[in-house]
Amino acid sequence: MELIHALEFLKLKEVSVGWVDAVWDFEFTETEPLDAAIAIKNGSVEFQTLYNRLIPYVTDTEGTDAASPSVWTVFGDNGISVKSLVAVLSYFVLGGKSHTANAQQRINALQAASLYLLLLGIPGSVVNKVFHQILFDTCLNTVSHCWPQSSVKKRKKDPLKSSQGDGKRSKPHRKDNDRDNDEMEIDEDEEQEEEVHLSPQDLLKMREGVVLLVKSVLHLLLKFPLKDEPLSAENCVQMFAKLTDFEPVIGELTFGARQEIDGMKSLPQLAYYGLWLLCSPSHGDEKGSLSRVFHRILYVILMMDKRDSGQPSLMMPTQAVLAARDQAVHFVCHIVDELKEPALPVLRILLQHICFRMVDKTDYRMHGAQAVARLLTKMPCAGYASFIKWLFDYSRHAKVTYRMFALDIAMVLLEQPEREGDENLAPELVSFLPHKFLVHNMVFGRRSDTSPTVRGHALTCLAQCLELPSMNATRCVKELFSTTSAQTVLESDGSNGSLNSQTTQKTFKTLPFKTIEITNNENASFESKETMALLKCRVSDPKTNVRKSALQAITGLLKHNVIMLSEVTLAVLSERTRDPALSVKKKALQCLMDLLASHPESNMVQKAWLRGVVPAMVDTESSVQEKALECLEQTILSQVKSHSSYSYRDAHQTLTWDLLGLLCNDCQDLSRYFSRAFTVWSKQNKFTEAFINNLISHTEAEHAAGAWLLLSKVASSCPLFDYGKILDAWDDLVRSKNFTVTTSCHILCVIGDICEHLNEDTKCRIVEDIMTWLKIFDMPLEVISASVETLCRLGKAETIVDTQKFLNEHCGELVSLCEVYLSGVILNENGAENLNEDLVVKHLYTLGVVSLHCPSKVGKRIVILVQSVLTSNVDVHTAEASEELAGSQPLTQFKPSSMPSTVRAHAVVTLGKFCLQHEELTRKYLPAFARELEMCRELAVRSNVVVVMCDLCMRYTNMVDRYVPNVSACLRDKEPLIRKQTLTMLTNLLQEEFVKWKGSLFFRFVTALVDPDPSIASLCEYCLVHQLLKKNPVMFSQHFIECIFHFNSYEKHNTYNKFPQTDSERAKFSLKGAQNKEKRFRIYRFLLENFTDAQRFNITIKICQNILACFVDGELLLDADGAAVLGETFGILSLKEIKLSALSGAAGLGGDEPQEDEQMAMAKAVMEVAQKKAISQVQKKVFIESMIPIIIHLKSILEQKRSPVLKDLMGYLQLTMQDYRGEVKEFFAADEQLAAELEYNLKMYEKELETEAQMAHGSIGGEASSGGLPVVGSPAADKRFLPTGFATPQPVVPSHRGLLTPRLSQSDRRLPPQQRSWVRATSDRVCTTLSGSVKPKGAINDRAISTPQGNVNEVTFGEGVSAIFSDRGTGSKMGDEGCVLHLMSPEQQTPVPKQWNVQSPLNQKRSRRIQK
Repeated sequence: MELIHALEFLKLKEVSVGWVDAVWDFEFTETEPLDAAIAIKNGSVEFQTLYNRLIPYVTDTEGTDAASPSVWTVFGDNGISVKSLVAVLSYFVLGGKSHTANAQQRINALQAASLYLLLLGIPGSVVNKVFHQILFDTCLNTVSHCWPQSSVKKRKKDPLKSSQGDGKRSKPHRKDNDRDNDEMEIDEDEEQEEEVHLSPQDLLKMREGVVLLVKSVLHLLLKFPLKDEPLSAENCVQMFAKLTDFEPVIGELTFGARQEIDGMKSLPQLAYYGLWLLCSPSHGDEKGSLSRVFHRILYVILMMDKRDSGQPSLMMPTQAVLAARDQAVHFVCHIVDELKEPALPVLRILLQHICFRMVDKTDYRMHGAQAVARLLTKMPCAGYASFIKWLFDYSRHAKVTYRMFALDIAMVLLEQPEREGDENLAPELVSFLPHKFLVHNMVFGRRSDTSPTVRGHALTCLAQCLELPSMNATRCVKELFSTTSAQTVLESDGSNGSLNSQTTQKTFKTLPFKTIEITNNENASFESKETMALLKCRVSDPKTNVRKSALQAITGLLKHNVIMLSEVTLAVLSERTRDPALSVKKKALQCLMDLLASHPESNMVQKAWLRGVVPAMVDTESSVQEKALECLEQTILSQVKSHSSYSYRDAHQTLTWDLLGLLCNDCQDLSRYFSRAFTVWSKQNKFTEAFINNLISHTEAEHAAGAWLLLSKVASSCPLFDYGKILDAWDDLVRSKNFTVTTSCHILCVIGDICEHLNEDTKCRIVEDIMTWLKIFDMPLEVISASVETLCRLGKAETIVDTQKFLNEHCGELVSLCEVYLSGVILNENGAENLNEDLVVKHLYTLGVVSLHCPSKVGKRIVILVQSVLTSNVDVHTAEASEELAGSQPLTQFKPSSMPSTVRAHAVVTLGKFCLQHEELTRKYLPAFARELEMCRELAVRSNVVVVMCDLCMRYTNMVDRYVPNVSACLRDKEPLIRKQTLTMLTNLLQEEFVKWKGSLFFRFVTALVDPDPSIASLCEYCLVHQLLKKNPVMFSQHFIECIFHFNSYEKHNTYNKFPQTDSERAKFSLKGAQNKEKRFRIYRFLLENFTDAQRFNITIKICQNILACFVDGELLLDADGAAVLGETFGILSLKEIKLSALSGAAGLGGDEPQEDEQMAMAKAVMEVAQKKAISQVQKKVFIESMIPIIIHLKSILEQKRSPVLKDLMGYLQLTMQDYRGEVKEFFAADEQLAAELEYNLKMYEKELETEAQMAHGSIGGEASSGGLPVVGSPAADKRFLPTGFATPQPVVPSHRGLLTPRLSQSDRRLPPQQRSWVRATSDRVCTTLSGSVKPKGAINDRAISTPQGNVNEVTFGEGVSAIFSDRGTGSKMGDEGCVLHLMSPEQQTPVPKQWNVQSPLNQKRSRRIQK
């Protein structure tokens, strides 16, 4: 009677029969409102009371006595209609579905649903027709309807934004998804309307209702089998899967076969127990049940929210989400441990789908890889090896995300112990168990991937292999670079890295939870030399992330002694500190620091560190300067201790003094960069008195050179200190002169820095010592320069007049001494015979240095003496005949000089210093310098003349401007040193705008791009792109058209190529002729590659107006030179570099760059297509209005003159009209013959492509990757037509897109004669010999000799067919494997076949097409 009393609050007897029938007739989808008299005052308590009265009938704790009536009997005896009870409960359940339902309605809905599910669990519910499919599913969904979802949804929207998008939510533009989009919009509108406020107390009560409902479902599953209700079972799985991350769990979850339901308090624990119950045979086939459960667990592991419809959405990887993922992985492991063998096939499917549904986000990939590795531990050896084989094929999928994820999995697997095979393992799977396979084939195998993202990640993983605690991975990497290691070849079945096309087009909504099969053919092979060369090549990869990863890989190899230290390899790291990319510079600095820390004793590493870090102090990026400053401070400045505390056992101090020693000897050229660091440190007050005293303590020890180097840098900015030891060192230097040149210069520099703190007597004594040194003229040149500099600093007075008086006195004395000596040598007839070359050089050098400080003491006589030394040793008559020296020739009054080259080179520098102080000398001697550049054959002289003239250009810009062509002519000097020096100095002048792009300067500059020395060509490219183009972005486009005329030496145009040039200069820079065509086009391509799309578009129009139109109007004649220019113009218009990047890029292919998911990929593809269409329409309009009329006229003119340029014109048209295939007649309505010819040529071209496609389709194996390196093909490449209905097969994209028609072939003209004939032969007939005359459709099973015979095949578990079908031919037989397709090599001559009275059906079909 307690049960009947508990039912009274529902007032079932007052409910009308009509209302109940209406509810059942509508199948519980909607209900009419109940009578107002039926009201629930305290529903929560009353529902709970009714629940407590019913629970004993479910758990059998009551009613076990046969005399006790069942609940159904009780209902019948008391006139309670079960039908009415179910209808009223459904009313409350449906009342909580609305977004506007209040808290009490939601709580009532949860409790009513719990009561209904509890009734289903009571024996006899089926007989009494309590179960209803729709109501059951509605009750299961009550949790998602009643629990507030707005906050969760808003949290989950953010991760959907792709890093490549514009931040807006994209929608797929497909008709079949319109309904889904409408539903999504409706959901969003309803979500915005939800304004119900739920207090924490309300949420707590609702949570209790959810627990009650879940426990009711668990009681139901223990009693009520769902074997015959697969949809209901699926809904149960879905509900439990959503509850696995409903709330955080304190501690770890425990999973058991039998647990007390009432003892569980956590919703995730209840949910996993429900999932465990659903795996039992009572709820369906064991494999089917496992598949349902694992399919839903899949999204928890992937950290995705799978809603009822639509594709999953990513969840933020918060701590709660990560904990739920770990619990899901633990649960799967528990199921596998319990069920053993039956769960393994489904576990494999789960692993495959984790891989296949991975998104391109680093955090998700990392956690996904960890989950895969943990689940793989439950696989036996055979299953593990089989999955690794599948994973290897997966690692060569066309989608970038998959290849990246495969690398992540391999890295996590390398952290696990290596597996050993057992007796049950098949022999062909043994090679997949060792870590060697993961390192060699999966990690290093992606070293040449087509995607830069994958290439870079593979190299990063290779470096990380060396950091793993396991020695297996390190040993495997060493085998890669071992010179004695054998070549590793994996013979695997499949193509060049593309998964079946059906698989690439699956979405999360359509891909079944079944086995995924992959078919691949790729041979992974590598050798030690190729491996290292490839790594060095990757350091200069066009992509930034690849260069960074390559640096990390090389650093790791050097750190762990996998490869030997060498200057070449270390130079690669040093050079990258000057990389154009900021991140690469920082990475290179960090790599050098790591390498120095691992090899502090290596002299080569120390030099490389200095060469990389010290020059970074003058980098244009302030962050790079800061990083370099940090490295220098950490390695050098902070390690300076007093000599008394120094110990050679201290590696850090020893390293510091070794580096300073190198800066004093082998790396002296870095001193100016090193000084920049001290300038910064001085502003930061880094030089304390203790630091200076520590340095001084080393000046008399073994590290004196390094100590004086540091003192010379810090003395000018340090506080006052004891100068006694400095003066004592100076006295020792004067007396003994045992110091090295570098140390002497440093001591002189310190003396100059502290001179203002010395008294007058000390200054005078030091001045006398320096003058005594200088008058002897026996010091090295470096010491002379430092001595003069210190002398000037010692003579600095309070007024400029006094300072100049001091300089005139002392420097003037040195000038007089030099004049006397040089007069004796030059004016004496026998002076040159007993010439002391070293002494003359020192006098000339001293004269040049001191003349800068006392220009008034430089008389006319000394100038004439120096210029007489410069007179070239050439025939006077030859010099007079030179047209370049039409101006004054001041040096011809002297007879030819017999001075050595070194003396003349220093005379140039000295005379240049005279000119810097006297403008009239500059005007007088500039012609002499120009004469030396042309006539002199001595390298040192020409080199110094270039330096002098560039320095004079900064001082006297207008005066030197007319001689810039003479300087630029040195860009074609026979000596690489002069070419490189000229290139560098001209770049500096152009940057500072001392020189403008006037005359032929631009064209001479860009000819360095084709310099025979690759280093000079590379330097020119760097200067143009990274230094000059940034300053003048339109520089290339402004000069491009004139390049065509200039490089072809065409001077008949009214505007272009009209600047003055001498015949020698014209011949020196000429690139005219067929022999230089490749060089010219290399320049054109370089310029076009650095154009913007707007510049490409404009240059096409300008070429048409300024070149093609001129030939049409008769302004330019079609003679031999004109034909060459016109043909080259059409060649330029045919270049792929001139096409707009927005049109030439492959839109929507997927696989080139990582995609977020199918929806984002489709949105991006739609945007690219729309952009391409808009730009194409503009280009089409310009082509019709500007190009076509001129093209038609030109064609008519060329036909009349029978010009060979007609072939170039037709080739250009054929390439261009491929984009407008169906509009040929419309474009060329004015020339029907031309339209017909183009139609015919395009048809022939398409026929050739079709033939290639048929030949490729008839071969089982894919094309081998070139160069022996694995290359992943695009999704459209190497596809086969497969018998499946999941997706439309993609057509084969031919690998050769050249024009195969002999008359119009662009590539034909570039081939040698022997290969050209072979190309023509292939255009007339198919070079294949078929073993049979006719093959039935679908039975083409012939294969090339080098292609493998098998496929990678999988077996779908529990199904008759796989989700992804294999590509076996339907008509193949075992005996057909002997049929071989013979391909002819282009190097071999075409054999003459035996004449048979039979014609091939292929040729018959082709003949009919041609006749039509």
